[in-house]
Amino acid sequence: MNRFAELLDRLAYEPGRNNKLRLITAYFRDTPDPDRGYALAALTGALSFKHAKPGLIRDLIADRTDPVLFGLSYDYVGDLSETVALMWPRRAVNHDESLLGHPSPPPSPARGKGAQFSAALSPRTKSKAAIDTLTVPSPLAGEGQGEGYHTGGASDEQRGHNNPPPPTLSDVVTTLRTLGKTDLPKQLARWLDELDETGRWALLKLVTGAMRIGISARLAKTSAAALGDKDPHDIELIWPGLAPPYLDLFAWLEGRGDKPVNRDPAPFRPVMLAHAIEDADFASLEPADFIAEWKWDGIRVQAVAGRDERGQMQARLYSRTGEDITKSFPDLVPSLRLPGAIDGELLVLRDGRVQTFNVLQQRLNRKVVSPKLIKDFPIHLRAYDLLGDDENDLRELPFAERRAHLETFVKKLDDPRIDLSPTVTFDSWETLMAARADPSSAGAGEDAEAVEGVMLKRRDAPYLPGRPKGQWWKWKRDPHIIDAVLMYAQRGHGKRSSYYSDYTFGVWTNGEDGEQLVPVGKAYFGFTDEELLQIDRFVRRNTTEKFGPVRHVVHEPDQGLVLEVAFEGLQRSPRHKSGVAMRFPRISRLRWDKPPREADRLETLERMLKDVTAN
Repeated sequence: MNRFAELLDRLAYEPGRNNKLRLITAYFRDTPDPDRGYALAALTGALSFKHAKPGLIRDLIADRTDPVLFGLSYDYVGDLSETVALMWPRRAVNHDESLLGHPSPPPSPARGKGAQFSAALSPRTKSKAAIDTLTVPSPLAGEGQGEGYHTGGASDEQRGHNNPPPPTLSDVVTTLRTLGKTDLPKQLARWLDELDETGRWALLKLVTGAMRIGISARLAKTSAAALGDKDPHDIELIWPGLAPPYLDLFAWLEGRGDKPVNRDPAPFRPVMLAHAIEDADFASLEPADFIAEWKWDGIRVQAVAGRDERGQMQARLYSRTGEDITKSFPDLVPSLRLPGAIDGELLVLRDGRVQTFNVLQQRLNRKVVSPKLIKDFPIHLRAYDLLGDDENDLRELPFAERRAHLETFVKKLDDPRIDLSPTVTFDSWETLMAARADPSSAGAGEDAEAVEGVMLKRRDAPYLPGRPKGQWWKWKRDPHIIDAVLMYAQRGHGKRSSYYSDYTFGVWTNGEDGEQLVPVGKAYFGFTDEELLQIDRFVRRNTTEKFGPVRHVVHEPDQGLVLEVAFEGLQRSPRHKSGVAMRFPRISRLRWDKPPREADRLETLERMLKDVTAN
């Protein structure tokens, strides 16, 4: 566990992508199975422990520290795992209570010579050592050996039958998977007693699933691919059929085994994503090289069907991240009668008209799907790509050919719940711009309100996982813009835990006490790093009240900060005091030049909402 903890610690403070890749690859190279497999699972978000909730962590620390002191510390640090790791009291361990089946040793006062070396290197304590000096202990070495991943456990001289090493990563994972809810608090407390600050921080990050250390799943897989000099694309293709601790994967990467094969009859395929197009991009693009289609305001899904070893048809519906959501949409499953894999948009189609995302939300994240829900919110799949037809993998084909296969496939399905996403005819970028601005007149008809923009796909583009450059582009419709006033702020998470980066903003309305601001949304992105520092400084200097982690920021007619807010859509919401809710709000500009009294009014949003309803 300590070896994994130091890896996370270094990754959290390393800004360079290539250096992060080298760190992870070095860890995979010199860490034995199954620890490295569970580390890969943790970095890709493939691990989850249903009983390990943040509330449990808060209860554990509340029993051991002053709650007021913890509240103040948590507010200052901004990260639960970091706060608990630093505040957890060093205490004697009960030798009568076992840790993973072994007697638990008392913590070493010096934490061994390994801990002293680790503290000298750890960016949590002093300065960060150069990455070039990193060496990882051999898989044959014990925890804490070598010149790189020294740990906070007992030194070699101290270890023995009565003083076992700290738990390994695989010990922690396997125990958490089998431990009952009632036994978890005691076991977690034992581990926290045994580990040093960095180990505790990493343990809590692991069990709560809140890594947030600047590592994407793609980077973790790329690091694994580098171990065997493989193409990351190859790992992406087989990833859905793999499971932690990935013994077969690492055997293949190291030349000790064959490439793993996905034998799932209805597997998920990693999705291909688009880049947002900028004005400057059009100069290097030719309209004739692309096919355009509408970008729908639903959720992207993958509908897959295939025959198992018994010849029985298996059908599944996946989210864009690979989560199996079949049980949430039982009404669509019977429509998947032919073996294949459709990439498309999940929508609600009512009376022949595509409904807005607000309507679709009534079907999302439902544990119980009643007949009434199915009747009131009928699900529809709008198909725009075909990744597989029976046992034929079509992903290497050009998009134009896959589109032709898709048209034939949907026609053979002949199901009212599945149709083709229509293409948009254009011969110039100006023509497509006009269609994007007015989808209704360009063929979308009554479905225009559910159109977010247009998608541009190269005719010759294969279906590649990830976000390959120059293949697919998304060109969204221009967002709505309003000026709002900053009202409240909270610290962010992860690398933003030291900054006030989550903002609640409002607009003016005429209330019982005259003119007042009413909150209409929250945003935590859209601004630059420099603007984040400016807003953070403003919040600190202009806080008037504190409500737990929330800061009440001055917002008077002549004093406050005006934010230009961009958003994609607006909908009626009885859960909000203002009665409206924004879709995808973000901060597009800081209006230091504008006094709060000149910000927009709630009536402006009401007019926007009426225009949407009228259309």
